[in-house]
Amino acid sequence: MARGVNKVILVGNLGNDPDMKYTQGGMAICTLSVATTSVRKDRDGNQQEKTEWHRVKLFGKLGEIAGEYLRKGRQVYIEGRIEYGSYEKDGVKHYTTDIVADEMQMLGGGGEGGGQGRSEPRGDRPQRSAPPQRPDQAPAAKVADFGEDFADDDIPF
Repeated sequence: MARGVNKVILVGNLGNDPDMKYTQGGMAICTLSVATTSVRKDRDGNQQEKTEWHRVKLFGKLGEIAGEYLRKGRQVYIEGRIEYGSYEKDGVKHYTTDIVADEMQMLGGGGEGGGQGRSEPRGDRPQRSAPPQRPDQAPAAKVADFGEDFADDDIPF
């Protein structure tokens, strides 16, 4: 039986460019500011928007990828866990809430590029691979050539 679940999934937009830092050992630490917005109707039927800001930390290779390809305004999918911390500054205790990302997916819209990228698979998850093709199965379909007038941004997902 599981002891507990600490899982966060965010889909939002970057509020600024990634902040890249490196440990003395050379490990990348990328910090993102991700905005998520929810919409609800108030008593009068007017739509009310509420934006929440999340501080997201990405480590290692995932952090390097985020720092290289993400930019302010870019939409991103983040999957990870919530982590609380505290520190003392000038005698006053401050509390922090971070999302530690295990996976990151760059989504279309906003920022430069518009292509998609996928995070490296986590070490504790088995990697999925295509099932081996049996000799009696038909060969794989050929990829259609759409010419130069077709861009990845035209795909609706």
